[in-house]
Parts: sequence; C-alpha cells; structure tokens
Amino acid sequence: MKIDILTLFPEAFSALNSSILKRAQESGKLEIKISNIRDFSKDKHSKCDDEPYGGGAGMLMTCQPIYDAVKAVKKRNSHIVFASPSGQKLSPEIAKRLSCEKHLIFICGHYEGVDERVLQLLKPEEISIGDYVLTGGEIPTMVIVDCLSRFVDGVITAESLTEESFSSGSLEYPQYTRPQKFKGLSVPEVLRSGNHAEIAKWRKAQSEKRTRERRAELLK
Repeated sequence: MKIDILTLFPEAFSALNSSILKRAQESGKLEIKISNIRDFSKDKHSKCDDEPYGGGAGMLMTCQPIYDAVKAVKKRNSHIVFASPSGQKLSPEIAKRLSCEKHLIFICGHYEGVDERVLQLLKPEEISIGDYVLTGGEIPTMVIVDCLSRFVDGVITAESLTEESFSSGSLEYPQYTRPQKFKGLSVPEVLRSGNHAEIAKWRKAQSEKRTRERRAELLK
C-alpha cells in the first residue's frame, strides 16, 4: 500500500518512522511519503493561508496549494482522505476498508481548516477521530494511518488482530507478564495453570466484565 500525506508540517510525522510502521516500510508492505503543501504554493512567499470571507477568528488554508499538491500525487486508483471533526467517526470497519485501498492521499488541514471548495472539488472522505477539535490535521492523520496500517497484510500478526479491543464487539481482557508478583499484586492463577480451555474461559469473562463496566453500550 502507498500512502501520500500532504501537510504544512512534515516534521510532525517522525513518529511514522519508528517501531512497527518503520519495519512495515522497510519490508515494503507500506510506502509512506510526506509532501509539504507549501512547495505547491504559487505565492512568492509560499503562503498557504488567508483570512476567511465574512470575518472570524484565525486563518484558513487556501485552495490552490492543496489542490495542486493533490493533483501532483493523484493516480487513477487514489482514495483521498481528510481528517475532520465533521467526518464519520473512525472505526475498525472503516480502517479495514481503507487498508484495502492501493493508494491513499491524506490532506492535513490546519489553523481554522480549509477553504470549502477544496472539499467540493476533491471530494475526500472525511473522517473524525472523536468529538473534539485539535490544532491541526497532522495528529488525526497519524491516528488514522496507524489504525489502518495494522490491517495491511503482514504488518502485524493475524492473532493480534483477532484478540484485541473492539475486534469482537467488546474490550480486551486484562493481560500480564513477568514478574509473577509486583508491589503485592499477583498474576491470576488461571493464567499460570497451563489449562488453555480455562484461560480462554477466564479471558472471555474478563472481557465481558470490563466492557460492561467501562463501555456498556458496546454490548447492546
């Protein structure tokens, strides 16, 4: 899968070059390219923002640099995504669907957002990571990229995908590792028993209990 990210702040994406995503890129499972929208500005000072018509706080990103940046990387099979509080809320189903795309283009808004004509002309899929507003689209874009990348074949193990929160409509069960005892707290005996049937039964019960206590709406 190829991912192009268009942003005013390429340095914000250094986290994508570490850990699992770094290995995925090194193995060729992912190709992530970051492009600076300022490089496409026709303004002599590489300006990419201006005051909104009608007044209001802050600045808006202008049409031309974003439009030309997208056109420079867009291919026939490209799917464009725009992280926005107005979009559909990110879910495992959306992430799985996006992971099947051959080429994704992410537009990162900033300041007070982008000129509405960017959305009208390019028709990106708008995705929200929650009912709150951040200072820019860089962090939401990283969240979406990280989430969908886990569903790209070979990035992580299939077992990791099936035994985690939301994979079965509930939260993940508690997990433990060495040491057996720490600060007076012990690993549950069932996990040390070697009885895989009992371990599976315990994990299922703990998953349901945690979901009921913390996210009861998931059980409906």
